[in-house]
Amino acid sequence: MYISNGKQLVEVCNEKNLSIGEFAIQNEVEESGLSREEVIEKMRKNLKTMKASASKGLDKEIISVSGLIGGDAKRLNEYSNHEKTLSGNIMVTAMARALSCSEVNASMGRIVACPTAGSCGIIPAVITTVGEALDKNDEELIKALFCSSAVGIIIAQNACVAGAEGGCQAECGSAAAMACAAIIELMGGTPAMCLNGAAIVIKNILGLVCDPIAGLVEVPCAKRNASGAVSAITVADMIMAGIVSKIPFDDVVSAMYKVGKSLPSELRETALGGLAATPTGIELKKQILGE
Repeated sequence: MYISNGKQLVEVCNEKNLSIGEFAIQNEVEESGLSREEVIEKMRKNLKTMKASASKGLDKEIISVSGLIGGDAKRLNEYSNHEKTLSGNIMVTAMARALSCSEVNASMGRIVACPTAGSCGIIPAVITTVGEALDKNDEELIKALFCSSAVGIIIAQNACVAGAEGGCQAECGSAAAMACAAIIELMGGTPAMCLNGAAIVIKNILGLVCDPIAGLVEVPCAKRNASGAVSAITVADMIMAGIVSKIPFDDVVSAMYKVGKSLPSELRETALGGLAATPTGIELKKQILGE
């Protein structure tokens, strides 16, 4: 069944008494012609890759090809294991795992682009960390990933998920919104609650520019992945407490699209503005490119 926006998604899920994740599975079976088992198995492979990239950098220092980033996931993990943190183990673990995925990506490792390589750490970090905290099994995590995919498809249809088109709000913002919806479903929230969470996450990151140093998906991208994971988790708690987004999901997505189109090209992944255009950003670019 073709769904073009969040309102339709919630209506169909409520009418059929389905979670967003279950709707997405059934829809994928219908559209792909694959069996339910085959569809689930494909997502299981994604989950396996996510777990690997989210954990690889925790105990081993991974350095990017450019040398711009590396070792931060390990540092954060060691800090969490040996020090008293302010934000707690769940939050710091999620940040470390998000950094790990970004470091694996920048070192030419295997990741799941969800929805993009530049935002690849947010969903894996959130799914694995929250799954452990809630004692969820792989089958439940897989269904949550389908929930996130349904939200991502709607964003892509009505706005964009590429930094080159809509800024980092479209990459890390979309990934964090997708992750938040998945968390809420894992916590027993309704489809409407999932989209309220996604809406709040995007509102909180609306207008974020894409300004990678030397045009590489490393700085400031990796740390924005960690921040996106935190946003997804905190907003999920807001929603489960009964907080509602005053601006509905579809309106928020529409606003993100318009804001992205309003950004000058210098702030959309061209590395010509923002942090990339600072004296330090320019110097780092020269070092990397040998200029």
